[in-house]
Order: sequence, then structure tokens, then C-alpha cells
Amino acid sequence: MKIAFTTLGCKLNYAETSTFQRGFVAAGWEVVPWSSEADVYLVNTCAVTETAEKKSRNYIRRAHKTAPAARIVVTGCYAELRRKEIEAIEGVWRVFGASEKKEIVASLLSGRGWPEVAKGTPSNVSSGKMAQNPDGTFGAYSTGERTRSFLKVQDGCNNFCAYCTVPYARGRSRNIPVCECVKMAREIAAAGVKEVVLTGVNTGDFGRTTGETFLDLLKALNEVEGIERFRISSIEPNLITPEIVDWIASGTKFQPHFHIPLQSGSDTLLRRVGRRYDTALFASRIDYIRQAMEKPGTPKVFFGIDVIVGLPGETDDLFQETYTFLKERIKPAFIHVFPYSRRPGTKAAEWNDQVKESVKAQRVAALEGLCEELHSEFVSSNKGIREKVLWESSVKGGMMSGYTGNYIRLERPFDAALVNTLEEVVL
Repeated sequence: MKIAFTTLGCKLNYAETSTFQRGFVAAGWEVVPWSSEADVYLVNTCAVTETAEKKSRNYIRRAHKTAPAARIVVTGCYAELRRKEIEAIEGVWRVFGASEKKEIVASLLSGRGWPEVAKGTPSNVSSGKMAQNPDGTFGAYSTGERTRSFLKVQDGCNNFCAYCTVPYARGRSRNIPVCECVKMAREIAAAGVKEVVLTGVNTGDFGRTTGETFLDLLKALNEVEGIERFRISSIEPNLITPEIVDWIASGTKFQPHFHIPLQSGSDTLLRRVGRRYDTALFASRIDYIRQAMEKPGTPKVFFGIDVIVGLPGETDDLFQETYTFLKERIKPAFIHVFPYSRRPGTKAAEWNDQVKESVKAQRVAALEGLCEELHSEFVSSNKGIREKVLWESSVKGGMMSGYTGNYIRLERPFDAALVNTLEEVVL
């Protein structure tokens, strides 16, 4: 049996798709490129924006055109939110919502309607089966990159922000136990990967279903031999506690690199959409991290900040509050800018003060320009500092690249002996 995969959306989806893939490989299936003819095509979809949903539909139709007799399996957030819409697309065979993802491998390997070769069930995590909890979550991690792996430790969200479909698509906040996370990290280390990025829908909310804490998880992972560096992906500002920051700053494998959603620098908009912090709390957490982790002669902390422009009710003055807050108060290393996308079923979609698309585009351009300015300042502020870079295997123009602990991208002439190694350099 031949199976092809494609993934849209977040790193969480990529971790899950890799885990599905390992399960089929363990059962003897052959993974082929998406553009090739296959017996089964699996599309892991996204629904965070209207554009993401459109891309998901296009991938489904493309697979059917490539191999009209193939069976197309669809999962992901779009599958959870728009099941009937997807089932009506020609070629779609099975649809698995977010709560059903853990059943995908076992269900498709059960042999229902398949030739004898399709039957089989993987026996454990190392052979491809997903670590599972009865509430619908499962452990997952990405493979394919030699130097870095994304480890899914948490799923779902309880916040129900006015603009967001994620709690409806992925369910309530939940997680697998610390011991399962450590087990997967050891598997990643055994594959020779040096860096792990922790990922989840609301990563810092880890422990809600197991009675553990996010700090418990960090401390346990820090002891995994073979992993040299850890990063935390997308953690809410109100969940970055001083205790977590102090522990990371004490000398751990966790890097001075934080990805934190702000969404708006206007307290008016933060209150309206239901965010659980204000700009004062956000700024105080950034200040605390910098004070704890930035010492003379040490790398500056990389802050990547998520911002949504064009939220309903965002006037020119409120947008300027966001711009000024980022430029003068936070000064992040990078701004991830997203134009607001009206999502059916959310509170914000019903509000009558929607922002014109042309205005959103102007505001995106303004923040992207600010991002270039701030990123250049951040890189310059690190010059002369001694740091370690993890070199990657990709080659372009005879050069190899890699990232420092604080996520500055460096290049040097390719040297095969340096691939997947940490080298100390002066920036």
C-alpha cells in the first residue's frame, strides 16, 4: 500500500502527521510524495483562516485528480469544524475530527475494505503507535529534520477568545503525562536529533489533565540525555511565571528564545476579545525575562511576538497603540503579523464594526516594516557576543546555515563534518 501525506497549518499538525507516518511505515506501507500516485492520501488540514480552509480543499481536489481511484482521508481543524462540507468533496473517503485523530492509524490499518496487505497494528510508540490518553489526546513528534524535532506535549484550549475557532476545533485543554513526553524525547534523542521545540495549542497550560505542572515537564525534559537544546513554542504571557523564568535562567538546556502571543497592544481590544492579560502584565513579563536572562556579555533574549491586525473595532488610534507599544516598549526581535480572518461561529464574526481588507493590508505592511527594523536592531545588539550555533544540513550556494540559541541565523561555507553539531562562535 502506498500512502502520501500533506500538512497545513501549525507545527502541532506537522508533529501529528509525522507520527501518523511512522505508524504506517511500521505496518509496511510505503510513503510516497504528495505529487505521486498513491492508494491513500492523508490531508492534515487547518482552519485558522479562510485561506487555510481554501488551501485544504485544493489539496483534496488535487489528490483526487492525481489518482481518481485513491481513497482520501482528511483530518485536522478544518475536518472538525466542516465535516459535512468536506464529505461532499469528490474523492473523500474518511474524515477524522480532532477528537478522533488518535484512531487514524489503527482504523486505517484495521483492514476494513482493504487488501490483505493493509492489515496490521503497530505495537508501541517506537514502532509508530501514538501515545494515547482516553480523552482524545496523544503524544506526537516530527521527524524528517536531522537537527530539530517538534514535540507535542499539550492540545486544546479553554480560553475561547472572541476571534478564535481553536477551542471548537481542538477541544478543551489536555495533555499526556510527563513520563510520556520524556519517553518521546528519548526516542528523538536516539534518532540523533539535538534540538527539541515544545509545542501545543496552549503549551503553558500543560498539566491540566494530569495534575502536573509545566515546570515539572521542563525539569524532566532537561534531564534527557542526547538533547542539547530545548525551545518553548507559543506560551501565553500570563502562564510565564517568575518561577519558570528563574529556573530557565539558572543554567538549563532551555534557550533564550520565547514565542509569545500579544495579538494587540491595545487594552481596549484585549478586553473586548477576551484575552487574559493586559499590556501592563505583558510588558512586566518581558521585563522580568530580560532582567533574569540578559547579563553583560551574554546573548540577548529573542522574543517573537504574534499580532493580529484588523480585529473588529480596531480604529487607526487603536492600531497606533499596538504599533507604539511594540516599537517603544517591547522591542521584540520579530513580529509575526496576521490579518484578522472572520471565522464563522465566533463572537467576533458577528460584530458589525469589521475592518476593511485594504486597511488590514496597510497595517500588515506597517508592522512588517517595523519588524525588519527591530530584527536588525536585535541582531546588531548581539554582535561581539559568544554563542553556540547548531549547523544544519541544507546547502545553498555552497553555504550552510544554522541558528544560535537566541535564534539568530548564521551562515558559513559548507563543511559536512559540522552538520548537526554545536559550534561556539563570536557573532
